[in-house]
Amino acid sequence: MTQEIPVPPEQPEAPPSGIDAALAAAGYAPVGEDESPAPVAVEALQTRIDALEAELKTVRADYLRALAESQNAQSRADRRIESNTKYAIANFAKDLIAVADNLQRALQHVPADARERNEMLNGLATGVEMTEKTLHDVLERNGVTRIASLQQPFDPNLHQAVQEMEDPSVPSGTVVQVLQEGFLLRDRLIRPAMVIVSRGGPKRQAAPPAPETPPEPLPERTPEGGEAGKHFDTSA
Repeated sequence: MTQEIPVPPEQPEAPPSGIDAALAAAGYAPVGEDESPAPVAVEALQTRIDALEAELKTVRADYLRALAESQNAQSRADRRIESNTKYAIANFAKDLIAVADNLQRALQHVPADARERNEMLNGLATGVEMTEKTLHDVLERNGVTRIASLQQPFDPNLHQAVQEMEDPSVPSGTVVQVLQEGFLLRDRLIRPAMVIVSRGGPKRQAAPPAPETPPEPLPERTPEGGEAGKHFDTSA
């Protein structure tokens, strides 16, 4: 009796890999063991690779540009927030400065001899002086400072000249009288000083430049990388 030999089941073909997979993706038949890829297929693959590399380069450049723009926008927003926080009290400070002006005007209308003759008036004026001083202390603690203008050179960035006065005893362009004090909020001008400026005097001499401080010499380095003149104990 003849025994039938079982036929082994057909093995599934292994998926193409390497160059075969690349050729299959490009629409070409896989390469056999003794075959080499056709020149046309290799050229097509190289063209595809070049196109993908160019596209990757473009996408990377777009990503870096978008990242830079995002960082710049964040920096601008941070600067705006810092500026708004730093100068948020500008309008409130202007209102308090107006109160300080009125206190100063009240004191100017009280003659010194009247204060000496009238004890009650002197006490009232002293209270106004203390109130004015306290108000200016509060302003200074919050970054609002008075501009020192008297006998200073006229600065159009800080002063508003309302009149010129003949005064040959001081250089021309000197503030000889302050009609209304100016104020800064940190480094920002919130009110210029109203001043009277001299004329007819000698020409102002330019301020001498500040002497330059020579840079400190760098310490000499030994070939081993240490500083010359220093000994390091390496026996331990």
